[in-house]
Amino acid sequence: MSEDSSWVAPEGSWASSAARRRNMQAIRSRDTKPERLIRRLVHAQGLRYRVAARPLPDLRRTADLVFRPAKVAVFIDGCYWHGCPEHYVPPRTNSGYWSEKVLRNVARDRDTDERLKEAGWLVLRFWEHEPSDICANTIATVVSRRRGPSGRSD
Repeated sequence: MSEDSSWVAPEGSWASSAARRRNMQAIRSRDTKPERLIRRLVHAQGLRYRVAARPLPDLRRTADLVFRPAKVAVFIDGCYWHGCPEHYVPPRTNSGYWSEKVLRNVARDRDTDERLKEAGWLVLRFWEHEPSDICANTIATVVSRRRGPSGRSD
């Protein structure tokens, strides 16, 4: 990407400066460090899954790990973007916009949970700050129980 110091954000835009815009574009929506670590630990336990997949084809939302036959959708939520009650700190710059954005994310998360539950899925949500080994063990236990005695792999 070329450095264009003449770039100006449209009035009222979330990109209040070129530097802020670059910063926001660099934030990953998948393959974050906590996700990769949990995936590695779950994989080491012999479980296979889909990454960043839609649990329901008609729902335009993806889960971080999807275990289709077991109908388990796993989300690793970032503390800032999903409003962690322990770690979320409202922004000082453009706080109205960002606080509303986080509230919309939380509402969308609850809506996703409800839609998946109505379709017979079990939703597991973890915060990025939770110990990865505990998250992975919880996922493995839940998926194994839902698979039943056959232990069928995804």
